[in-house]
Order: sequence, then C-alpha cells, then structure tokens
Amino acid sequence: MKITKAVITAAGANQRTLPLQTLIDRDGQEKSVLSIIIEETLHAGMDNICVVIQPGDEDAYRRVAGDHAGWLQFATQEEPLGHGHAVYCARDFVGDEPFLHLVGDHLYVNRGDKRCAQYLVEVAEAESCAVSAVQATRENLLPYYGTVSARRITGQSDLYQIESVVEKPTPTQAEQRLFVPGLRAGYYLCFFGMHVLTPTVFSILEPLISHLPHFADHSTQNGTNGTNRPSVTLSDALNELAHREQYLALEQQHDTRYDVGVKYGLLTAQVALAMSGQDRDEVLTTLLTLLAQRELSSEA
Repeated sequence: MKITKAVITAAGANQRTLPLQTLIDRDGQEKSVLSIIIEETLHAGMDNICVVIQPGDEDAYRRVAGDHAGWLQFATQEEPLGHGHAVYCARDFVGDEPFLHLVGDHLYVNRGDKRCAQYLVEVAEAESCAVSAVQATRENLLPYYGTVSARRITGQSDLYQIESVVEKPTPTQAEQRLFVPGLRAGYYLCFFGMHVLTPTVFSILEPLISHLPHFADHSTQNGTNGTNRPSVTLSDALNELAHREQYLALEQQHDTRYDVGVKYGLLTAQVALAMSGQDRDEVLTTLLTLLAQRELSSEA
C-alpha cells in the first residue's frame, strides 16, 4: 500500500480561522499553522494535499500557505454537517486510494528523528491497512477526543488492534467500554489527530450522510455540531470500519499533540514549538526572566 495523498479538514465553525494564525516554528521561522501542518504531510511523503474548507476561504488559505500553495487543492464543505461529512467532501480528490488525514487545529511535536505523520504512514504502508495515531490521555480530557477500545498486538509495544471507537465518551463510558490492558489507571487511548484511512471509510460515510436525520436521531450524544443541526462524526464511521476490515492504532508514546482550538491552545503550542526548536535557550531565558520579574513584583 502506497500513500501519497493527504486530506486536511479545516471547515469547522470553530476551526476555520485557526490554520490562518501565525506562530514561530521550531526552525525559528514565522509560519502559519496551515504551513506547519502542510510541512508535516510533506515530510511524510505526500505529493497531493487537499484542504476541506468553508465556501469563500480558499484565497485566505492560499495566501497563508505561502510557498506551499502549489501543493494544495481544495474541497468545500457547503454545510457544517460534522467531521465525518468534512472528510467525505474530499472523496473525489481521494478516489480509490488510501490517504493521510490530519485535522486543521492540531500541531505535533516529535521527540525522535521521524515526524509523527511520517512514522504513521510508514506503519500503515507496512501493515497495508488503516491506522490511527493514538495517545494515552487522562480521563479529564476525554471530552475533547475520540477514544478507542483496543488490544495490544503480540510482540508490538505500540501497535493495537482497534475493537471499537467512541466519540468524546464520558468517564463512565470509558471505564465500562474503553479499558485497554496495560495503560495506567485513569488513562485511555485517544485519537492523536491524524489517521491513515482506506477508501472504505467513504462507503461507510455515504449512507450515514444520505440518511442524516435518521442517523442523528440514533447517534452518539455528540451527533450534532453545536448549531442544533444533525451531523456525522468521523468516530462513528471509524467504529464501523473496525468491524469491516483490519484497523490498527499506533500509540505515539513520546510525541505530543497540541490542540490550538482550546483555551490557551495557541500559546501552549507556541511554547512547545519553541522549547523543542533552535531558539530553545533564548525562549527559556525569556520565560525565566518573566517569572523572576513577576516574583519581584509580588514581593514589592
């Protein structure tokens, strides 16, 4: 299985402006969030990239992509019908090929030599199946992530067979349905924000979207998108994918994801990029100076 296409979803009502924000990357260069995500896909070997956007956003996205704009194609999500629907909007771009999928409001910091997406793609190509990156996550963060039930594959330290997927479960749901042997108490395997998916996901999404009102009535508690409109979650489609074909989870044990859409998310991501980049010492000195000034002010 060879993967050369990437789909970045950025059409969510609370997500669409986040890829346009500017940060200082690990190489010390000022870049948009979108550019940093694009570079993540390019390091993974992608040569075709589709960004799913809201109508009218293409010019802004091309502008902040800068030198990377030539890599991009766009698909439009005409209505805010959920993450699953956003992925489905890229079906013509994907065709019958496997693809890398990243969300437009997450940034990643790898601790090893390989970028997060690069490692994920390598594993998916070696296993010839869909693979989602996951990370052991504290239960208080469950409201932000899709979560999997899985069993560790014998002889593998970071690879799991996915059995089920639940979108943003409650701690009670997670404790009853999503326990993974070997994880610390109170931790669950939550999505990392990147997946390699097969075209099967489109055949699963299509009937869910075509029968959207019926699906919304019987879906998870997160089957609406915050506007009281029915929506299709990607997690529900991935839960079905786990029952149709081989579907694995790759645990990112040392790498970190940063959701720039949460409170102080951009600030946290910026500090993380800086602390793992070439300007680490300068930034650390500045932070220590600020803390010292604050301590002196409190004593005055």
